[in-house]
Amino acid sequence: MNKTAGFVKVGIAEMKVVEGPCVLRTSGLGSCVAVVLIDSSHSIAAMAHIMLPNSRFARSGENLPAKYADTAMELLVRVMLDKGSQLAHLKAKIAGGAQMFQSNNAITTMSIGDRNVTAVKEKLQSMGIPLAAEDTGGKNGRTVEFDPLTDVLHIRTVHKGEKKI
Repeated sequence: MNKTAGFVKVGIAEMKVVEGPCVLRTSGLGSCVAVVLIDSSHSIAAMAHIMLPNSRFARSGENLPAKYADTAMELLVRVMLDKGSQLAHLKAKIAGGAQMFQSNNAITTMSIGDRNVTAVKEKLQSMGIPLAAEDTGGKNGRTVEFDPLTDVLHIRTVHKGEKKI
């Protein structure tokens, strides 16, 4: 993991945007998905730590758009455009979506991690944003860091080691 740059922590159900040399970091990704939108031409990146696939799960009066894949993706694009990015310059990297708990329930057809990943990918596709790389699924939690100067998403997976995408 990066030891030299300043870090901006993205908590659960949060979204942050940075320009290099700051690095975005989120931890505790189990079934949650970290989505990073990247504009390499401006060294700008935004990250959301998404918990659930769709805002229809929101409680009445709740105002946490980064918590849900559908509203988080719209928020990420909006903040990137506000920073001077153009939609045509955006690409995405994602990580997370693990199945942290075993379920013997026959009604469960897809884990929340799988549903989160699917919702993010569908929203990216509908917005015309290419998915440049992903590290999703499995049964282990992750911590991720993204450096907008290098476009590298550094992933540390519990009991599995580290990788860069």
